[in-house]
Amino acid sequence: MNPARRMALQYVLLFGANGVSLPFAGLWFRGQGFSGAEIGVLLAAPMLARLVTGPAIAVWADGFRRRRSPISILGLVAGLGYAGAGLAEGVWLQGILWFVAATAMAGLIPLSDVLSLQVARRHGYDFALPRGFGSASFVAANVVMGAILTRGSVDWVIVWIATAGALIAMTAATLLPSDPVTDGPKVEGRERFAGLMRLAVDPVFMTAVLAIGAVQATHAFYYGFSAIAWKAQGISERMTGLLWATSVVVEIAFMWWVEPWRKRRSIGPGTILTLGGAAAVVRWTALAFAPPLWVLWPLQALHALTFAATYLAGLQIIEKLAPAGGHTAAQTLNSVMAAGILIGLATLAAGPLYDRIGVLGYLAMTGLAVIGLLLQWRLRRIGAV
Repeated sequence: MNPARRMALQYVLLFGANGVSLPFAGLWFRGQGFSGAEIGVLLAAPMLARLVTGPAIAVWADGFRRRRSPISILGLVAGLGYAGAGLAEGVWLQGILWFVAATAMAGLIPLSDVLSLQVARRHGYDFALPRGFGSASFVAANVVMGAILTRGSVDWVIVWIATAGALIAMTAATLLPSDPVTDGPKVEGRERFAGLMRLAVDPVFMTAVLAIGAVQATHAFYYGFSAIAWKAQGISERMTGLLWATSVVVEIAFMWWVEPWRKRRSIGPGTILTLGGAAAVVRWTALAFAPPLWVLWPLQALHALTFAATYLAGLQIIEKLAPAGGHTAAQTLNSVMAAGILIGLATLAAGPLYDRIGVLGYLAMTGLAVIGLLLQWRLRRIGAV
């Protein structure tokens, strides 16, 4: 199996888990008897904690000889944590186990991205190719779990993601490329941490991270409450799975066809990030008014811009701004803000917003997208992107 296929398998397993946890975790928590506010806290806690856990995982991971070793360990922790959450009872115990598992699963994303970018550069293929297979797995997981939940127990959600964690652990240890963390001498933990802190106080770098993270964080209300809101509108779980699948089909199309075309046309990642922010304004504003099913399909197609374009542009901007030898720290800080702190705060707010005003809570995501656009405008003004 060539390196591109090995990385594709990693993304298939990783996003096969996310394809179930993101749209259906809220339903599973609701099935445990938790309120909207409690669901918001349970989903947001591991995201907010990434301010600490993200850098800690990055520094810890760079202490290994091979990049695949920490990936395997985190997969095992995630699998055990999710399994424990499914077997336990009570908001505190289930919350703690979910926190551990979700923290490990989130840590897998930047570590996998760094390894994939490194392998892609070495073997001369486009990073978006294996990453697109992850999106395809996300689609399949959406559809399959939506169909399962139409007739089966919501407990299949936790069974699925626990199994995915175990498979990630096994395949990472045996199949992922064995690229080293560094070609030079091993860097001590204190020095790795100091390098990360230097990035954290770089104003240009952090403006870029906040611009990317603000647009990505606008998905918080959608991830946590779209399935619940659509069910309240009379849309079945199976149709919810298809709606989510549609969003990821266009995401795949962007990664496999639009992204290579964009590179040939030399359209910069800054322009793509701006398009993502503008699409987020349109998408969340429309969803705030509970449109009928036929309107939801084109709104889901905007996911190609609000997520895929923003994600790929963000990776490229951070790769450009990262200092030599600081790519793991740079991508981890980007992930901490985009998939951690900012989306965690937005998710924390989403629970009470949904309890009080329902789908009008999407308008808060519109405001966050506007902030991302303003930060992106600032980056262009200073010539950073």
